Amino acid sequence: MKNIIFTSFNSFLNRKKESVLLFDSIAAANEVALMLNGEWDGCNAVVIAKCDEIAVSTATKLLSAEWCYQGASRAILARLTTNELLRRYALKERNFINANLKCAVLTSVNLSQINLSYAKLSMADLSQADLSQADLTQADLSKANLMGSDLSGANLIRTNLSQADLQKVNLSGANLTRANLSEVNLMNANLTGANLAFADLRGANFHFSKLNGANLTGAKIIKSDLAFASQE
Repeated sequence: MKNIIFTSFNSFLNRKKESVLLFDSIAAANEVALMLNGEWDGCNAVVIAKCDEIAVSTATKLLSAEWCYQGASRAILARLTTNELLRRYALKERNFINANLKCAVLTSVNLSQINLSYAKLSMADLSQADLSQADLTQADLSKANLMGSDLSGANLIRTNLSQADLQKVNLSGANLTRANLSEVNLMNANLTGANLAFADLRGANFHFSKLNGANLTGAKIIKSDLAFASQE
């Protein structure tokens, strides 16, 4: 019994010695993790046991990057240009968590299966884009233009889509649980089989949209807004 307690206490002490470091770019975090045998989280954080600040500073200097301890300050990822996004996507990279793409112009691009969870995409132009099966969990797409885009099978849990233009968008099979869709334009949109449970749909325009098989459990909605929608 004493050995078990001692082992558990040792594990607790070792865990306390781990440091979570934040970097100002995803690439820098990945490189530092490799250089210092840390654990990269796939974004801009690295977990390192027994952090050597001199080694970390030397590594980040070589990479022309900046770092801080988690909680000490907020390491903001630099704005990602559309050209850089498309270049990396063409090289099979799919992980762009927390990317800053505010006001980006990405019309008619193929970004199928991309991970843009927590990304900043407010006022971005994604009209006619292929975002099928994309992960946009808790992304900010407020006032974005998504007219005619393909979001079939996409993950949009808790995503902010307030005042976005979703005319003719394909959201069939998409997961929009607890998403903010207040005052969105969903005219002629396809929401067949979409999960809209507990979503905020107040003030949304559903004219001629398809809601066949959609889950509206607990959704905040003005029933009169559904008058011109197809729900067969």
